[in-house]
Amino acid sequence: MEKQIFERTHLLLGDRGMEYLSTVNVILFGVGGVGSWCAESLVRSGVHHLTIVDMDKVDITNVNRQLMATTKTVGEIKVEVMKERLGSINPNASITSFCERYTSETRSMFNLSSYDYIIDAIDSVEDKVDLLVYAANETNATVFSSMGAALKVNPNLIKTAEFWKVHGCPLASSLRRRLKREEIQLEKEVLCVFSDEKIDSSEDIAYSILENKQRINGTLAHITAIFGLNLCGLLIQDVIKRTQYNKKL
Repeated sequence: MEKQIFERTHLLLGDRGMEYLSTVNVILFGVGGVGSWCAESLVRSGVHHLTIVDMDKVDITNVNRQLMATTKTVGEIKVEVMKERLGSINPNASITSFCERYTSETRSMFNLSSYDYIIDAIDSVEDKVDLLVYAANETNATVFSSMGAALKVNPNLIKTAEFWKVHGCPLASSLRRRLKREEIQLEKEVLCVFSDEKIDSSEDIAYSILENKQRINGTLAHITAIFGLNLCGLLIQDVIKRTQYNKKL
């Protein structure tokens, strides 16, 4: 059955690409609006060894954009719902789930040096900085990261670039200021998905609300999905580079 599942993928990636995808070890931090779409597309593409990390339960407000969130899964643990869904796509896939928040204190539980790919879809600036610095400077993994998807509406302005070349993204700017202030460099390339779309604040639209003293920004499914799919796409393009050197990307 598995051969049939990946027949169309095999036509593009060939034996070497499919074998590589089936053996690499991938960890994804955050399975929300961006990460859930990334996780599913990774497994649908042939990744067999995937670890997903997220501390949250499904909330009713997640239903507008998160793949595992439905009115029937509200209140359930996100990574467990996602794990079950991924297992139904490919029963032979090995999916590990951590219902944990990534922080500098919890970092050691994930054994990051054991992964070939580390994918960041974390919201918190502090946790994101720690993950990117550790992943880029202390592991041999290839690292991909999602920048801010909230407040965006135009899918045509979603792009990919190396971390230091991301532009027009307030989250990326905040991360870079933090790194410069602490005089920290990323010792290898980190490719990012971002949008440089500018929101016209003069428009009479409520883009965000305050909830428990935190600002909650408006977010759309088609935007977060494209961010997540692009993260998966970065991994697939890297697989092609490694296994089909003469194939134009």
